[in-house]
Amino acid sequence: QVQLVESGGGLVQAGGSLRLSCSASGSTFRPNTIGWHRQAPGKQRELVVAVSIGGATNYGDSVKGRFTISRDNAKNTVYLQMNDLKLEDTAVYYCGMTFGPRAYWGQGTQVTVSS
Repeated sequence: QVQLVESGGGLVQAGGSLRLSCSASGSTFRPNTIGWHRQAPGKQRELVVAVSIGGATNYGDSVKGRFTISRDNAKNTVYLQMNDLKLEDTAVYYCGMTFGPRAYWGQGTQVTVSS
């Protein structure tokens, strides 16, 4: 079993920054992929960023140059640094990990960007 818990969401003004954290527990040994997705009102869930462990990092087009994923293996924590936030970034953000065909998700954390 894998359990993921996001934190760090909140209200921020456009142009501001926020860092999300994802704490992992359970059977988190050597996932295939880690990353973040988001779902905004009226939109389908979309990729924010995904990292193939030991491989490439893939950012969604809308966040390239503004968001950065990082990982602290010792703390079993994944971060999403979000800079230059825009109103369109308002969404529930979900941390995820994959192990083969299985995907695990956190409960999500709300990010609201105001004008």
